[in-house]
Amino acid sequence: MANAEAQVSTAGADAAISAFEVAAKADPTRKEPWVRIAQLQFDQARYARAIVAAEEVLQRDPDDLVADGVLTVAGFRIANESLQRLSGRGALASETAQREAQTLVTTLRSTMGDAILETGKPKPQRATRPAARSTAAGRRAAPPAGAQPPPARPARDNGADPFQNIGN
Repeated sequence: MANAEAQVSTAGADAAISAFEVAAKADPTRKEPWVRIAQLQFDQARYARAIVAAEEVLQRDPDDLVADGVLTVAGFRIANESLQRLSGRGALASETAQREAQTLVTTLRSTMGDAILETGKPKPQRATRPAARSTAAGRRAAPPAGAQPPPARPARDNGADPFQNIGN
């Protein structure tokens, strides 16, 4: 562990991660090498790898707060990147995606409070967002006053909605 820790500042993150992996193999029951791997992977914006390392920590110590923090924030960052990509392609209008978003909103409110979601403030319109969404009564909601209508989305080549068969 001392050798691996020394490599963080002298040889860089990749060499240190390799050294921590050697330490983890030398004593598979220790969580400390995995904690450092999770932190270093997170710092390098390698969120999927950070999550894997954090899961290794939690297998050894289910109450480790560092691992839980890495897991949570890395998961949020991966989800945010994915949502931005999908939103840019207009792929988030399905009922399934809307239900999952509502579940996440409910969880965020219950764990972090209402202030985290800044309710009541108008959100900026994205060019790829549909101008109106269906309401529960089946009517189309009107766009906010003064909102610019978004440009028409280009037609999809195959017309497939990646969410059409998920959870419906």
